[in-house]
Amino acid sequence: MGLKIVPVELKEANAFIAEKHRHHKPVQGHRFSIGVLKDGELVGVATIGRPVARLTNPKEVLEVTRLCTDGTKNACSALYSAAARAGKELGYKKIQSFILDEENGASLKASGWQFESTSPGGQWKHTDGKPRRTDQPTCPKHKYLKVLNR
Repeated sequence: MGLKIVPVELKEANAFIAEKHRHHKPVQGHRFSIGVLKDGELVGVATIGRPVARLTNPKEVLEVTRLCTDGTKNACSALYSAAARAGKELGYKKIQSFILDEENGASLKASGWQFESTSPGGQWKHTDGKPRRTDQPTCPKHKYLKVLNR
């Protein structure tokens, strides 16, 4: 039996992320979350939300904020593809995601996403007085993007 995309609640997605994600903790919120089943078992999740960067228009751009699988073949590509399809149907112009410098982006490339840039890494400055999370990777990250609607 193949892979099947299903909607999942944020609580379920975050529980999967907390158990299996290699380097990130669960997310605070989302626009929507999806899962992928194999033989009826949840083998991966993706949370899709507004862009983390403040200057990116959240009415035009979605961001895959977490994507996590148990290693099932093609699960990552299925989730990236489904997230893009849903974003397109919702009328967003673009969808983006960031991966660590050490990750190769094969699933993103297989899903038709394009490499856009590499961030320098590091922490955001504390300009608003609010404490920043310090439990996230601060290495350079590769930004991938897919145009959905013009």
